[in-house]
Amino acid sequence: MTFSETYALLRRKSRKQYFLLTGCCFFSVLLITAYVCMMRSPTILTVLPEGGDSRKQVMMVFALTVIGCGVFTAYASGLFFRQKSRETGIFLALGASRAQLRRELGKELTLIAFGSCAAGAALGAPLAWGLWQIFRLCIVDTDQMPLSFDPKSYFLALIFSLYVIIMLFLMGARFIRRTNIIDIVQESHKSEPIHAVPRWYGTGGILLLVLGAVAGYMMPTFFVLGLHWYAPEWVDAIFYLPALIGMYWILLHTVVNGWGKHKKYKNLISNSMMKFQGRQTVRNMLVMTLLIAGAYFASFYTPMLGTSSIHQYDSRKTDYVYHWCETQDIPEKAEVQTLAQKYGVEITSWAQQPVAVLGTDGTYSVESETGFGVTYTTEYQELMFENNFISESAYTALTGEQVDVKSGTITGVFHPENGSGGMFSGNAKIITNMVTGQRMQVEPTEEKLMYDMLFGYYVMDDTDYAAITAGLTPEWQENIVFFNVRDCENSYPFAKALFNEIIDRSDETVEVVDSYDRVGKILTTQKGESYWLDKENLAGHGLEMIDYDKRDASDFRIYWKYMPRFRVLDKNDFVRTLAVFLTLFIFISVVCFAAVVIIAFTRSMTIAAVNAKVYDDLRHLGASNVYLYESVRGQMKRIFLVPAIVGTTLIYLFYLMILYFNGDPIGITSSEMAGLASCMAVIAVLSLGFYLVYRLTRRSVCHVLGIRKPQKK
Repeated sequence: MTFSETYALLRRKSRKQYFLLTGCCFFSVLLITAYVCMMRSPTILTVLPEGGDSRKQVMMVFALTVIGCGVFTAYASGLFFRQKSRETGIFLALGASRAQLRRELGKELTLIAFGSCAAGAALGAPLAWGLWQIFRLCIVDTDQMPLSFDPKSYFLALIFSLYVIIMLFLMGARFIRRTNIIDIVQESHKSEPIHAVPRWYGTGGILLLVLGAVAGYMMPTFFVLGLHWYAPEWVDAIFYLPALIGMYWILLHTVVNGWGKHKKYKNLISNSMMKFQGRQTVRNMLVMTLLIAGAYFASFYTPMLGTSSIHQYDSRKTDYVYHWCETQDIPEKAEVQTLAQKYGVEITSWAQQPVAVLGTDGTYSVESETGFGVTYTTEYQELMFENNFISESAYTALTGEQVDVKSGTITGVFHPENGSGGMFSGNAKIITNMVTGQRMQVEPTEEKLMYDMLFGYYVMDDTDYAAITAGLTPEWQENIVFFNVRDCENSYPFAKALFNEIIDRSDETVEVVDSYDRVGKILTTQKGESYWLDKENLAGHGLEMIDYDKRDASDFRIYWKYMPRFRVLDKNDFVRTLAVFLTLFIFISVVCFAAVVIIAFTRSMTIAAVNAKVYDDLRHLGASNVYLYESVRGQMKRIFLVPAIVGTTLIYLFYLMILYFNGDPIGITSSEMAGLASCMAVIAVLSLGFYLVYRLTRRSVCHVLGIRKPQKK
């Protein structure tokens, strides 16, 4: 028998090791490729604005997934070479040359590395497409949902595949270079124990975790507002490092000491087993914790957005609101009543009032590049933005709330829950009529009006309003309508018809995004520059052009400047409007949880294989089946449940902190509380699923070890 034939015979006897390594590499590349194909899909990029929070969240979770899969494949490779060390050492002891071993190992690694990576990369896109089609079938399907892939996305998948291939060959080369035969033979029996860990690691880890989470979230805001500095993203990431260290300490403390009352001899065997594979176990638990946190962060997006949005729709005081520029021929009361009668809808109240579009003063940022990020200074300008103004009598007519605004003052209208929302200051002091050039100095009042449907408007004294708006042309005048209907929940056909009628009768002059500012356009044109929100410039800033022919698309529903706000329409079409967003984040959470399950299962089965002889010895020493079962359960509970508890608690508290500091004033609104409650429901469902995986894995481990589950008495 030749050396190659002997080597192949041993390979067949150890095929489980080869299947494990091949499977780990395959699943890692498969998940990363599927994620990349989805993340870089034109379908996704068209609805994720460049530099927006949604895209940043996608990238953050992707980074966690890459780290997790990278560490996982490195662990699987190390385990493969440790298990292979015994036969390699025997070959060396029998006189085989290192060149022979290198050649045979090279053939194996070539087949495993290139085969698993090629298969994972080839099936990644079909996996992403298949999951997407399931989501379309089970959740929602719109004109925006057909999924397309960008061939360039495979570049990132190729980089990860190269990492896997290079890592395998480097570890293989280091494995063959060893000269001490005895060390090689005994490699599979070596452990990576964790030595004494102080009990204060538990408390210290929690403190570091809290410190890192708070510092990582708050420091970017401090840099921008306090230092006027847009720090590079890697600087912001540094402040999260204490949280990572704290998480590691918590896991170390859990594996070595546990959290219960310390009893020296209780669970001695299972605790010792955990300690002897401690470093490997903690690394895997850390990766699982990060992936669970990322998975929940993605999975919270859908219930949080959905619940809070539905809550806000239900809390609106007005059923139907729409506004339009005077240059447009938009349906008014008589036409709307006729349309309502056609659909059997009864209008119970109607209020229509004029709106003036006036220029206001403000500040702007002057940025300067430095070798270490971007700094900025603020400059004041007496004419900077456009804003909508209504008179105090108009406010009363629309809302039914009595208000008295003194002459020479103005009052901003804020959102009852979100305050300014970070988008409206309400502190204008100079108002300009953009037709006559007349200016009026005013003083913003400390009192703030709260009405969600007029958020961002200014309210003026009637006399002041008449004076400053004199001479305005139709281009700078608008109308706004508030009306209610009987049985709003069943008025969807009417709402849809009125929505289409408004769009059909709007021309291209108002086919603009909601942030389009006519004052900004004039000022930019005066400088001889092109306005960045003109249609021809939108693509260069990562924005989609508003298109009346795509009125059901997310970009149109979210960003059209004159988008009507009809309660029943917004509520019924919510899922369709945000279908791509919702499906994307569901996909991301599925990928992350799949990675967690694979890592946990692999680590559990590895512990079973490594400790099989120990359990056999315990059985011969008289250990009962119940004792062996409890020992296995104790180890697996730590592997599965500790990362789940730490990751879930961490991300939920982090989410709470984000919501608390995200408002103005700070605090958690009632709609956010409703969203948090729905997130708890998601946690309950996913935790149940994760627990079922734990039970199935525990059953598999017990089967491998020949341990029966004790029967309940």
